[in-house]
Amino acid sequence: MNKTIKRRFRASFFSLIWMCAIGMTQSTPNRFTLNTELSDTLLEVGLSTNIVAEIRTMGDSLTWFGTGRGLAVHDGKSVFMYSTKPDSLQDLDSTELLPQGGIPAVAILGDSMLVTFSGDDGSIQMGLGLALTFSADDTNGIGWLYFNQPMDSESDSLELVGGVGYFRKLPVTVPQANVTYDASLNSKYFWIASWAGGLRNYHFPRQEWRHIPLPLDNQNDLDLCDESIFESIEGPNLLKNYYLNPRDPSDGGNHNHKAFSVLAYGDTVWVGTANGVNRGLIVRDTLWGQDAIECIRWKHYSYPEDGLTGNFVVGLAKQYWRGQITVWAATVNADSPGEVRGLSYTRDGGETWETALVGERVYNINARDSLVLASTASGLWKSLDGVNWARFNSAIDQTFLAQKQILSDVVYSAILDERDTIPRIWLGTPDGVAIAHDIHGSDWSIIQAEYDSEEIYAYPNPFSPLTHNQLEGDGYVRFHTGPITSDELKLDIYSFSMEKVHSNNYNLNLYRGAIKWNGRGQDGNHVANGVYFARLNYSSALGQSSNEKWTRVIIVK
Repeated sequence: MNKTIKRRFRASFFSLIWMCAIGMTQSTPNRFTLNTELSDTLLEVGLSTNIVAEIRTMGDSLTWFGTGRGLAVHDGKSVFMYSTKPDSLQDLDSTELLPQGGIPAVAILGDSMLVTFSGDDGSIQMGLGLALTFSADDTNGIGWLYFNQPMDSESDSLELVGGVGYFRKLPVTVPQANVTYDASLNSKYFWIASWAGGLRNYHFPRQEWRHIPLPLDNQNDLDLCDESIFESIEGPNLLKNYYLNPRDPSDGGNHNHKAFSVLAYGDTVWVGTANGVNRGLIVRDTLWGQDAIECIRWKHYSYPEDGLTGNFVVGLAKQYWRGQITVWAATVNADSPGEVRGLSYTRDGGETWETALVGERVYNINARDSLVLASTASGLWKSLDGVNWARFNSAIDQTFLAQKQILSDVVYSAILDERDTIPRIWLGTPDGVAIAHDIHGSDWSIIQAEYDSEEIYAYPNPFSPLTHNQLEGDGYVRFHTGPITSDELKLDIYSFSMEKVHSNNYNLNLYRGAIKWNGRGQDGNHVANGVYFARLNYSSALGQSSNEKWTRVIIVK
């Protein structure tokens, strides 16, 4: 069987599995623990990075993390990093290993999961493809279908839309700036928002990608079911006065063609771009005498006409409560005067918009029943009505001698987990994962990358107090200590000339949190760049008296 035939067979096989999987989305896998064989071959214990941007729950016990270095999973007891494939994968390859790269998006529907990958070429971020599985709960090894990052050829200046008509477009022929930042699954398609690559969906029964036209910046709507907006001039039916171009307006492009976020459910798809929000209604209509042609009717909402806080829409979420759907949009300011960061939301399908958390940099929103969680640069916020908001305290593990703390104000992602008797909240941050064992955030467990459980080291190193681990106005370096058995720890910091610049005694019977230093001297000012030595005095074994451990810290502001 040659390679082309193999790929077609795989695609056909996965198409069949997709249709079966969608029909079983209400099934719930049993609780399980990852078996030894699987963890030895495909998974590595622990996080390999503290950057966790995406969190998704699945089944009774699985929690998936999109991290800065790949996919990770928590099985209810421990966390594992998914193994990657160093050499390149080919389009429609079936694989048990994933591409190397960070993960901007994870989308889940039932037991199906779509994961997107990104990297850079040294200066520009680039898309590294997507991987899809229909059995993300399989303990015997997950099978993935890999897709190259969708790109056009130079000749792809026409694209089919609405089953019959075509539209003109600027071909996007490279993966640079063509990164899939968001994805959404529904019963027929998966949808992706890929910035320069625009909005696309993949139709599994037909096994094809389609580039979806969005309104121009100056259009309030685009009804692709309206025959009158197409023209036929010695060729195919073409969309009149339309050119899909994701370049900047100064180069003849449209900000609304730069797709960054997507949310699909039922017959509705919402798309966030660099020029607002688009609501698409998918209908089956009669066009050019052909019945049951699938087409989209778009409405376009933007600042300031429609009351959004800002035009760059970086996140979307759906809330269903008491028979009403609320759509939430996380926005940042684009290039129009008066735009601000914050939340915009609509309870009537986009006809009117309200705002919340004005001024906050919001990364993601998660909603369950009446509760809304907003992950922001200043922490995690919650609301029960969209009007009144409360911010969680920063996460600290209160377990005796744990010495764990999230040293960052930033929360990238949060999700409510109702699978146990008492609901929990998961946080993804630049400094690891935190799990609140109640919805009030009073009791946290923290999972962070650990390079050697016994070694004494400082992290990050080199350390900049102006950029690293920013928490409540200060930046911190963390000291990894290994086991502690004493109830006191003394930390002294010395300059290269062995002048003491910082000293702190920790009463571990009372203190909870990381052993840390904010890079300031005893005068309260940041110390100069250079090499510093940290002396930690504590006991690391039962029955052992306290003794000195030394490590080095390089300060680079």
